Amino acid sequence: MSTALLAAPAVSHADTVWLCRPGASPNPCEGSLKTTVRTFGKPAKVVTGKAATDPAFDCFYVYPTVSGQPTTVSNLAIDPEEISIAQYQAARFSEVCKVYAPMYRQITLSALLSGSATQQDRDNAFADVRAAFEEYRAANPGRPFTLIGHSQGSGMLKRLMKEVIEPDAQLRSQMVSALITGSTVAVPVGQAVGGDFESIPVCTRGGQVNCIVTFATFGSKVPDSTLFGRTSLGAGFEAACTNPADLTGNKRSKAVSYVRGKPAPGAMGFIASTIYSGKVPTAKTAWLRPKDRYSVQCVKSNGAHVLRAKPIGKSMKLKPAPSPGWGLHLLDINLPLGNLVDVVRAQQKAYAATP
Repeated sequence: MSTALLAAPAVSHADTVWLCRPGASPNPCEGSLKTTVRTFGKPAKVVTGKAATDPAFDCFYVYPTVSGQPTTVSNLAIDPEEISIAQYQAARFSEVCKVYAPMYRQITLSALLSGSATQQDRDNAFADVRAAFEEYRAANPGRPFTLIGHSQGSGMLKRLMKEVIEPDAQLRSQMVSALITGSTVAVPVGQAVGGDFESIPVCTRGGQVNCIVTFATFGSKVPDSTLFGRTSLGAGFEAACTNPADLTGNKRSKAVSYVRGKPAPGAMGFIASTIYSGKVPTAKTAWLRPKDRYSVQCVKSNGAHVLRAKPIGKSMKLKPAPSPGWGLHLLDINLPLGNLVDVVRAQQKAYAATP
């Protein structure tokens, strides 16, 4: 553990509650990888993925806005929504890493929609994430790690990277990569580094390490009301977009999608139903690779830089939800989940080969 991290100023926080942690039971970031694979014109088949038995790498996951609690900020109780989103977004990464995921006093869904949260509320949420990360690092000094976030979780990780990781050269070198999805990382137009981060670049080739994978997904033209794909830094900057299916050339490539066999509870399930026009794909196995397949490519649309998903063949067109400005936000991780796991696997292989 670096001296810079040890010297970081203390923050006020509640005791860390772990949603996922190696050895915990239950642990929603682990479990069956049995998957039903469906393809148009072919019978379904069941395959079983293999979890890493003793991985040399960790993943630190911070979940998005899911809390259905009626308050402005959630408490640290582990509700069905947090369990479900960890299963949906993080559990597949058990193929390549040990997954750690802290609970945090996040801005709830109701507060997000009403805009009632204060900066102090956001600071308290970040204090929980930072404290959990420092606890994780203290227990696992020197372990290489990948950050995985989505939406509000990505916002927490961006701040963690700015305040804790980027200023510390040793810690920065141990960050294999960061998946900052459903959020905006600003860079100078056409450049890989600068803007939000002074020294941490976005990934531009397969197997590149110490870099960022970031994108926001849309299935159609980005509307004026978009919440993603644009930056507030002004002229000369843009939102970075990295294509998880083709980091090197950004060719339109096939996304390898995985969803859970059971629909998500609460608001997440309702939004998913809208995206799929009321026909949420399900299976009897823990995981499903739906018959509907999509290609993805980073494109510039209406002043935004986003990951554009297009249906292949007979696949259904996905609808934006909960409104056009959100695009396919709920599916940012799951639509290219297989690609993201492969990206992390390649990065770990490259990291391990570095002298």
